Amino acid sequence: MNPIIVIPARMAATRLPGKPLADIGGLPMIVRALRQAEAAKAGPVVVAAGDAEIIEAVETAGGRAVLTDPDLPSGSDRVLAALEAVDPQGAHDVVINLQGDMPFVEPEVLARTADLMARTGCDIATAVAAEASPADRGNPDVVKAILTMVNGEWEGRALYFTRSTLYGDGPVWRHIGIYGYRRRALERFCAAPPSPLERREKLEQLRALELGLSIHAVVCDAAPLSVDNPVDLEAARELAGS
Repeated sequence: MNPIIVIPARMAATRLPGKPLADIGGLPMIVRALRQAEAAKAGPVVVAAGDAEIIEAVETAGGRAVLTDPDLPSGSDRVLAALEAVDPQGAHDVVINLQGDMPFVEPEVLARTADLMARTGCDIATAVAAEASPADRGNPDVVKAILTMVNGEWEGRALYFTRSTLYGDGPVWRHIGIYGYRRRALERFCAAPPSPLERREKLEQLRALELGLSIHAVVCDAAPLSVDNPVDLEAARELAGS
């Protein structure tokens, strides 16, 4: 297995325009994500940038970036475009997709995602964490992963992902938006149109399940902060200053 980490980023975020370059403790957010990915030592790191400004910031910090079409429909499409640009010969058979709005993701999460792919035959690997509070169960902004996992296990196969409320005994796993793809699985995923369940739940990982691709998840200690709006950005700045 020869993995590569690709970080998709674009300036035109709906709720926080320009967020890849938002200053967090003296560093652009995309550079913080880059540094965490490099620390994982799970393979070379490339930023899939939708804008020239992002490339300039990454290269100024000593990183590698490639310009992708800003009109690509999703981060997954941006990852595939960057992968084809930097590795047209297909040397990297696994790609780890790290969102550029996770400036404090633990490098171990990326390393464990790559390790999960190495140890299993799954098409896609991802990560989950335990619910932060009982309120997570009914929060549609918290994506829940339903896994084939019994007590004492720390990884399992994903049966479904949902925004709906989960009832009954047992843990509720919050999905962390980090993915490891077999290259062939990413190509198949991006070639397919959005699926019915994906459109219903607004969760693109359901397209993979409807295609018959297998997804396994590893349990991590906590979900990293994802910067989606101005409130999250202030929280990130406070965390950087702590």
